Amino acid sequence: MDQTASHRPLRRAVAIVAALNLGYFGIEFAVALGIGSVSLFADSIDFLEDASINLLILLALGFPARTRARVGMLLAGIILVPGLATLWMAWEKFWTPVPPEPLPLSLAGAGALVVNLTCALLLARYRHHKGSLTKAAFLSARNDAVANVAIVAAGLVTAATLTAWPDLIVGLGIAAINADAAREVWEEAREEHRRGVLD
Repeated sequence: MDQTASHRPLRRAVAIVAALNLGYFGIEFAVALGIGSVSLFADSIDFLEDASINLLILLALGFPARTRARVGMLLAGIILVPGLATLWMAWEKFWTPVPPEPLPLSLAGAGALVVNLTCALLLARYRHHKGSLTKAAFLSARNDAVANVAIVAAGLVTAATLTAWPDLIVGLGIAAINADAAREVWEEAREEHRRGVLD
């Protein structure tokens, strides 16, 4: 009973973060397809991935340490998915480098920044609470906020240069950030699993 009560604030925070991510995924995905933006496409898929991560965390909070570690390893793989989707769209964009509309790009990026900063603040106090699981959620929100600043900047540079390259470069940068987050979560989960085996 005490353990359940101690998990309640974390569960509430994770549920709010999952809902925010799922809601903004739909908005950003529609804008990305509408203006042909690689960076917004990557970020929208990332919102869907974040919602999935937080829903998995809600399910796994009551699991034993070794099971949580295995879920953490799974999450490391999930974090890579947006990067792979981005590489595919970037490849398509490379051959038809039409710049996205700068204003919707910057506005959608700014909206995503607000959502991700809110999520990062909600999760910051719990980032060491359950090892790899909450670390995955916090890292995703933190990294996404950094990516959103870059998206807003890409919109401004696109308006000044009228080229597709700022959007393309930021999209590839988001893929690289996600790959590094996946590595961190994998290492944390592997260490968690090792400790579970030794206990």
